[in-house]
Amino acid sequence: MTENTYGIRGLDCAEEVNALRKTVGRLEGVRDLRFDLLNGRMTVRFDEGRVSDAAIRRAVARAGLRTASAREPSAAESRRRTAHLLACGAGGALAAAGLAWHALLHRGLLHALAGSCGAGAQAFPRPSIALYVASVIAGGWFIAPKAWAALRSRRADMNLLMTVAVAGAMAIGEWFEAAAVTFLFALSLVLESWSAERARHAVRALMDLSPATARYICPKCGDLMEKPVADVPPGATVLVRPGERVPLDGVVTAGRTTINEAPITGESVPVAKREGDRVFAGTINDHAAFEFAATRSAHDTTLARIIRMVTEAQVRRARTEQWVETFARYYTPAVMGVALAVAVLPPLVAGGWGRWFYQALVILVIACPCALVISTPVTIVAGLASAARAGVLIKGGAFLEAAARLRCVALDKTGTVTHGAFEVQSVLPFNGHTREEVLARAAALESESGHPVARAIVRAADRGAIAFKAAGGVRDLKGKGAEAAIGGKDYWIGSHRLMHEKGAETPEIHDRALRIEDAAHTLVALGSLEHVCGLIAVADGIRENAAGAVRALRNLGIEHVVMLTGDNRATAEAVSRAAGITEFRAELLPEEKARAVEELTSRYGRVAMIGDGVNDAPAMAASSLAIAMGAAGSDAAIETADIALMTDDLARIPWLVRHARRALAVVRQNIAVALGFKALFMALAAAGLATLWMAIAADMGASLLVIANGLRMLRAPPKP
Repeated sequence: MTENTYGIRGLDCAEEVNALRKTVGRLEGVRDLRFDLLNGRMTVRFDEGRVSDAAIRRAVARAGLRTASAREPSAAESRRRTAHLLACGAGGALAAAGLAWHALLHRGLLHALAGSCGAGAQAFPRPSIALYVASVIAGGWFIAPKAWAALRSRRADMNLLMTVAVAGAMAIGEWFEAAAVTFLFALSLVLESWSAERARHAVRALMDLSPATARYICPKCGDLMEKPVADVPPGATVLVRPGERVPLDGVVTAGRTTINEAPITGESVPVAKREGDRVFAGTINDHAAFEFAATRSAHDTTLARIIRMVTEAQVRRARTEQWVETFARYYTPAVMGVALAVAVLPPLVAGGWGRWFYQALVILVIACPCALVISTPVTIVAGLASAARAGVLIKGGAFLEAAARLRCVALDKTGTVTHGAFEVQSVLPFNGHTREEVLARAAALESESGHPVARAIVRAADRGAIAFKAAGGVRDLKGKGAEAAIGGKDYWIGSHRLMHEKGAETPEIHDRALRIEDAAHTLVALGSLEHVCGLIAVADGIRENAAGAVRALRNLGIEHVVMLTGDNRATAEAVSRAAGITEFRAELLPEEKARAVEELTSRYGRVAMIGDGVNDAPAMAASSLAIAMGAAGSDAAIETADIALMTDDLARIPWLVRHARRALAVVRQNIAVALGFKALFMALAAAGLATLWMAIAADMGASLLVIANGLRMLRAPPKP
């Protein structure tokens, strides 16, 4: 199976996508098509033995489009848009010249306009007719090939509708109408292309955040080098001066500074950085030089993943967007049938072929689904781009719509409701062991783990200058803990539940464990095959905005906020009470979290799961909407997630719901405007009060309204 990506010139909206699905998508051997409207690309997965690259390119041509390199320079695309604009402008100028010539020869502008609305071909001077024909040719230069492609493939689209209407108007001598319709439709396409380009620009601006080069110390020779960021190997020491952008993701190794992380997290307040802190590509160093060790290559930075996920987001279309496309697919042929009936049936009964044929053309123009088709994608793309600027990465229109329809939110505790920055509070040794021995063996077992509790234990051992060596062959115990051999002796470490299962709990140890849990601390037990060696109490603080975020969700009508955790019940109860969460489930293994989410989904319908760790991935996969917490969250959580919050700020959750509901409201407004305009002018056409140029002006007006309304989503959203 082969996968190729093609640049498609003129790929601006769903109309072109539908055309490509009907030509390329029906080729024998083509397995899958994906479209990137932001960058004008089509990705085809196909069987190379059954269909060739040349056949795919010919199928694109049959759709009235042209292929180009997937990395076609923006200058070429700019030339294409300029050509469209010039053709449209020439068409408008020629139509105006034809009308002016007619007005000069026939007693003024009003007479010329009246003569063009049914006075017959003889009312038009020959120079005016020539100018109108030239206007139609100029304005329709880029429309006619698409209409011909639609006709050849027996597909009714808006280009074919307009071409039929213009040809019909010319056939009955309505030259001004034909020129006006062509110009206004060409203008609407130019405006549509402009709106799509503006939405693209909002996302492409992300690509300019990362500098093209980086200064780093060569690992081999030790010289300071400046090379493209793609050539900097992970692990290299990179230098960043004040005022410069950070070129790669990494960890600070020398120096202290503050960094503006707004491009990644949406948070405008600079963040203090020192040794051991993470930095992200595209962020801005404020005042002091520092060094960091690169942890990711240029194509795998957090910024690169944001760009990649946003550009792929159009594959996951919103349900409303899919409905609009389906509606337009059946609506357009149906309207052509109605127009044909209007042109043929009344004249058979009452005569008047010319009048009814003209009304049929008016219906064709009014019925053009352009405004309806572009009403949704413009809004969705704008909503995705503005959310990305606010530090909320939404991977598709379907997930933006899902966020607007949530009825229940499930949150992981550690790293989500709490900071996830655990610290060891106390160490209680038993059975002849010392505090240092307990910490050393616990750190040896946990040294390779990325869990926040494990990192807290290792930090405590380091601060106490307690020597330990990482245990080899550590075996994970499915969310309960781990075990391994240290110095030839088997040890285990884990939760109260694991200690109980090991059968090593004495009444005294049980009593001390309960006291730790009642104090809302996380209990970690260390033991061997003979006995419990000691208990470690670890505590994590509640996020300052957790309670406010929960209240905000309830104010938005999301009454069901549930906390899911693998921690003990006493700790879970204390944390949920502090955060204002009334429902929680404790001591859950990863698969039990997933089952809990499935149960909530069956009860409430649409459930979001918010987490930050590997153990949250199964529950996130089982939810209606998976949300990863923070750019520092695990790769598994971020890849599983439908939405990634690029900062550890729970206030982004209610902001996301408000933003999604606003986007959905704009989509509904656009659909109502598009259909409302059509209903109004259908009524005018039925009463014989609508003309061709009035119909296309109304359609263009509807298109402009829905584009402008959709682009409102690009405005900088209010801070959460």
